[in-house]
Amino acid sequence: MRGSLKTVAALCVLAMTTATAACSSNSNSSNPSSGGSPTATTAATFKACMVTDTGGIDDKSFNASSWAGMQAAAKADPNIKITYLQSTSPSDYQTNISTFLSQGCGIIVTVGFLMADATESAAKANPNQKFAIVDCSYASFCLSKPVEPNIDQLVFNTVQDGFLGGYLAAAVSKTHIVATYGGENFGTVTIYMDGFWDGVQYYNKQHHANVKVLGWNEPTQKGDFIGNFTNLGAGQTLTNTFIGDGADVIFPVAGGVGLGTAKAVQTADAAGKKVSIEWVDTDGCTNAPQYCKYFLTSVTKGIVSAVETAVLSAAKGTFSGGTYVGTLANGGAVLAPYHDYASKIPASVQAEINTLKSEIESGKIVPATKSPV
Repeated sequence: MRGSLKTVAALCVLAMTTATAACSSNSNSSNPSSGGSPTATTAATFKACMVTDTGGIDDKSFNASSWAGMQAAAKADPNIKITYLQSTSPSDYQTNISTFLSQGCGIIVTVGFLMADATESAAKANPNQKFAIVDCSYASFCLSKPVEPNIDQLVFNTVQDGFLGGYLAAAVSKTHIVATYGGENFGTVTIYMDGFWDGVQYYNKQHHANVKVLGWNEPTQKGDFIGNFTNLGAGQTLTNTFIGDGADVIFPVAGGVGLGTAKAVQTADAAGKKVSIEWVDTDGCTNAPQYCKYFLTSVTKGIVSAVETAVLSAAKGTFSGGTYVGTLANGGAVLAPYHDYASKIPASVQAEINTLKSEIESGKIVPATKSPV
């Protein structure tokens, strides 16, 4: 699904600086320069390059998913060789992109809308270089400007599956209190939280219930944020506060910080408190299997397939800029399987979730959001 985005715009204010911060170069087994600097592309190969955000390649979230998409593309086409550079701070974004510009990459994939400015500047200065950016639509919110034609924007309408996650959380909560929080107060974070909040309200309306949401209020756009996507200890501390206040379903929208939530829930379980988690971006049981028993479900983005498609299109010569929007209907915004909770969630609730999914896909239900897609 390509075209204009239809949700309310929000402005990302990005301050990118050029710096010479050190960064590491890595590659998977499909790249012959394992662990070292990327090799030059030969006539027989297509080089696909990725710049991570500060969460790192193994954040169990959008960086890891983007790299999985790169790997999927390399598996689908053996002529594609992949590599990445890791950003340890925002000052690395422009440096890493510049490094790849000098190395003959067929496409440069940047991960996270914080790289919007650096990606846009590089694309404008290098109109023949193909780019893809995960979680950014320029016209709607990243820089509020027309997108360069050599950028493929990959965004996801996670207010839709966030709505399902909120409804599910409300339906299974025994305390009638659930909670969510974000890594940073950005549109691609709060869109999940909007959906979650609205899903809880919809459950309350349908069942004449009064399930409360801690950590976020959709109408006021105010809530709890860690301030980054790396401080697991802060995530654990905030989750302990939520649990102390009675929440028994927690939805962290904070990348790897959510592992701190998982640790807090594990500790609570050992103390006899039954609390569950809804993971974000990826299927938590796949990316953090040690905590699978605590994952009610995961509210995911189809990042893997979106990145894979962008890389393959560039390699095949069919690349075109524009905007891909992942939705429930096209598989780009999906509520993950229930895994260990499959037998614990009442069949009636699972049926309601399936009905809601169909109604959102048809447009009968349109989850509200003040966040960008």
